Amino acid sequence: MSTLLKVDDLVKNFGGLTAVSNVNMQLNDNELVALIGPNGAGKTTLFNLLTGVIVPSSGSITFRSDDGTIPLNGKKAFKIANLGLARTFQNIRLFKELTVLDNVLIAMTAHYKEGFLQSIFRLPKYYKTEARIRKEAIDLLKIFELENDTEKLAKNLPYGIQRRLEIVRALAMKPKILFLDEPAAGMNPEETADLTRLIRKVQQEFHITVLLIEHDMSLVMNLAERIYVLDHGSLLAQGTPTEIQENPAVIKAYLGEEA
Repeated sequence: MSTLLKVDDLVKNFGGLTAVSNVNMQLNDNELVALIGPNGAGKTTLFNLLTGVIVPSSGSITFRSDDGTIPLNGKKAFKIANLGLARTFQNIRLFKELTVLDNVLIAMTAHYKEGFLQSIFRLPKYYKTEARIRKEAIDLLKIFELENDTEKLAKNLPYGIQRRLEIVRALAMKPKILFLDEPAAGMNPEETADLTRLIRKVQQEFHITVLLIEHDMSLVMNLAERIYVLDHGSLLAQGTPTEIQENPAVIKAYLGEEA
């Protein structure tokens, strides 16, 4: 299995506070990995480092692209996204006043850069590209059973469907790695079960790597092939779900007691 993303000795300091401390990890092709840990462990900070929202204090992040290995340190978030790293957020960040279809179209247009003159004068190639993007967006929405919601405003969707749309929008960017930040937050058990099925479907059908932060341990244990555990900004453990469940240090971090 080939390494797609590699993290070496990653550190993030905020003044005198070390939020992420000497973290080493890797993501391989076409695998589903979970990042877990108690509240305040540094999980979202690590996500923000990997996706360019914040800049590391030290250490390195490298990504294997079609053009070779690329360092991500210091790159803007939109450039990292264009390389093939897409994400969702804890707090849903849809364009609430736009339709479901428009939310997906906006994400897709990043991959279809037509010439300036074609856009200004609406040349034939512009319309062909526009039609192709629209068809691709609708086809993607069909996969996630949202084709009947294309003209609904995002703000009018039920919470669980908004979460699903956010994942669809991230997939519209054609990522090689999909970062999901607490995708089951605020969901009821039925919505969580549906989300579990959806994430597995995404990983298998799109042949991409998925890294997710999640507090719902049933979802994590049902989905993840490997798990990283953070505690106070440091990597506490890594391994298969069974290895993590039986790890005394992990049990202590979560329960505050020896196994």
